[in-house]
Order: sequence, then C-alpha cells, then structure tokens
Amino acid sequence: MPLHISSNFDSGNIVCASADDPSNIRLEISKDNNSDFYMWFHFRLTGAKDTPCTLNITNAKGAAYPKGWEGYQAVASTDRENWVRVPTTYENGILSIRHTPSADSTWFAYFAPYSMERHADLIARSQLADGVSLDVLGETLDGQPMDLLRIGEPAADKQNLLGDCPPASRREHGRVVDGRAFSPACSTRQIAPRRPCGSGSSSIIVPNMNPDGSRRGHLRTNASGANLNREWSEPAMDRSPEVFLVRERMQATGADFCLDVHGDEALPYNFLAGMMGIPSLSDRQKTHQQIFSDALLAASPDFQTKYGYPDAKPGKGNMTLCSNWVAEEFGCLALTLEMPFKDNADHPDATFGWSPARTKAFGAAHLDAMLAVLNSD
Repeated sequence: MPLHISSNFDSGNIVCASADDPSNIRLEISKDNNSDFYMWFHFRLTGAKDTPCTLNITNAKGAAYPKGWEGYQAVASTDRENWVRVPTTYENGILSIRHTPSADSTWFAYFAPYSMERHADLIARSQLADGVSLDVLGETLDGQPMDLLRIGEPAADKQNLLGDCPPASRREHGRVVDGRAFSPACSTRQIAPRRPCGSGSSSIIVPNMNPDGSRRGHLRTNASGANLNREWSEPAMDRSPEVFLVRERMQATGADFCLDVHGDEALPYNFLAGMMGIPSLSDRQKTHQQIFSDALLAASPDFQTKYGYPDAKPGKGNMTLCSNWVAEEFGCLALTLEMPFKDNADHPDATFGWSPARTKAFGAAHLDAMLAVLNSD
C-alpha cells in the first residue's frame, strides 16, 4: 500500500512534498492565512503499518518560535483520543519525527487537537446542565458562532466573578488546544451542585475565541490573519469580530475577574503573566494577584512562579493584550495563564508530556484560586 499524507480535515495543516521513501517523508507546515505565522501541524499518515518512518518537516526553522522545537516531542495517535509523545529531534532547521505506526493510519500533531466537533459536543452537554445558559454573541468571518456559556446568575452587587471574557478558558490563538481541554474541567466543576464557584456570582466562559483559526489549522491568527491577542484596544468587525463581540458584551455587563488561557511554545512550565504594566494598576489588583497565585500553588503541583515572562515596567504594558485591556478597563484582576506545549519540566511525563488529562486537572484547580479571590472581598 503506498504511503499517503492527508490534512484536509478540522484543524489539519501540512503539505506533503514527498512520501515515496518512508525513511525520508518530506513535509512543510502551511502559514496562517494572510500571515507569516506557522508552527501548528496536524496530519494523517496511512499505509505505513509496522514500517519505521521518519517524517521531516523541512521548513521548521522558519516557524514562529523555532526555540520551541528544542526539547520538543510531537504527539501521535491511532484513535484520535489517546495521544502519546514520539521521538522527535530538531537539527539543521529540520524537525524529524521518528515512529513505527502500529495501525494502518496514524495521526500526528503539534499537540493533542481539540476539534470544532468536540467543541460542539461540549456546548451541547453544557447547555443541558442546571444553571447553565448558552448565548451566541455573533459570527466569525467564516460564519461560525461565537458561543458563550454562563454558569449561575449574578447578585446585584456581584456581577461576573470571572468576567465576560473567556474567563475559564480560551483558544484565542488557533493552536491553543490545551486551553480547550482546560475548559471542560473548569466549567464542569462549577456546574457540579456541591462545588459552586461562589454564591451570588456568575461565570462566563467563551470556550473558543478563535473558531476560524482552530478549524483552519492556524497557529496564531483568525480567518483575516489577525492575531487576536493584539486586537483588544481597537477590534473591528471586518478584522477581529471575535474580540469585538466579546469586548462589547463585557462592556455591557462589567467584569470582576478574567483569566485568559494560552500556551507557550518554549517554556516548559505553567505560569501567570499580564496586568502589572497597566497605567492604573492598583494595590487591590496586586493583592488579588498574590492571593490567586498563592492559592493556585496550594491547589496544584503543576503551577510554579519561578519561571515566566518578566513584568512590564509600570505604565508600559501592551494594552492590545486581553488581560491588560480588561484590567485597565474594569479595574479588576485579569491574568494570562500560559501552559506548555512540551511538558512540565518540574513533573515530566515521558509518555504523554503535558497532556489534555493534566490540563483538565489543572483547570479544575483554578476554581480554588478563584474562590480565594472572591472570599478575600
């Protein structure tokens, strides 16, 4: 059976230059539409059962974050449910994945994918739970709905504990699939009758801030080529409707807390960033950040504060970023959570690396930190 490479499916991305020789299959990652960003890949290899294969991504050097390839291991699956790390090296600008498939077809990806079909299943399950309502804010440029889940109803003096941004989960960049795994755990724990996030508060979750980028197999941008986490100061419906619609709802309802969930290509750690460089940073915001961080450290062994991004200088924060814009606009605690695409170096797992299962457990732990901030007031 001849080898066959395909990626014409939800979140797929690869171009096959040559698949004649299983020891030297040559591939390239496609750029995001109207953008030079690329790094996400997701494809299927068929016809190589029990055959040692080397899949060479020849344009890896030009990827958005080439340092992210160092120490990185790709994931592979035969059932698209369980994804394991496979031997991967980066040398001379080429990313080489070595694997002997155990089935007729094997899927490879940058990280375990979370398809738009799974998103639809999540929305369907969630809307049927008590105390949960579903709203569609509008449509993306590709015509996909911008789904919003509300859990609970706010009291008069407590509007939105988590804010109307994707507080418990996001996929603002196309490849941030770990944020999508974060969402079900965080939302499910809030929905559970005995584990409310807080009496008199409501939680807003936008499980996917970039449906078009997700489906198209983009790394970082939406259908127009806009990097959505650089659109928060002046979003536009013809360029970044995803941010425009969410921001519009936030301004209508207010926000008391926002967690913007992302993934980092290079750093093998979970860490928090954002807010510290905004012009109006208050002592209350700084206190709430410390409370949140301390509570998360106590709730999850996968969180740490030693490694991360340096804080922006006072008043010098990038106000086009979600967490900075929200913190400045509403005077609330707003943070960016970064999770690794590689592994958590503090607690490595050679088989799975940083995985959807670990992401879900980490997401559930955030409810303790959110509740600590709520109780502090």
